[in-house]
Amino acid sequence: HLAMAFATAHPDVTSAIIGPRTLDQLDDLLAGAATVLDDAVLDRIDDIVPPGTDIGPLDVAHQPPSLTDIGRRRRPGSERAAA
Repeated sequence: HLAMAFATAHPDVTSAIIGPRTLDQLDDLLAGAATVLDDAVLDRIDDIVPPGTDIGPLDVAHQPPSLTDIGRRRRPGSERAAA
């Protein structure tokens, strides 16, 4: 419930993707949908792991090409499906 509440507290998150494999897991996830974290809890989480921290050793300093090369942010118009 904490993880779902944390993810949905972020203003850029429009939905949280869930992947229950059983009905019990779905029931548990839905029961936690009403969980809301107050500012004190969110601040404490940010104290433990500051925003922007890479905690995965393989992700350290990785910059996706779409962020470093503006030409890779979108397909050329001629290659777009709707073009």
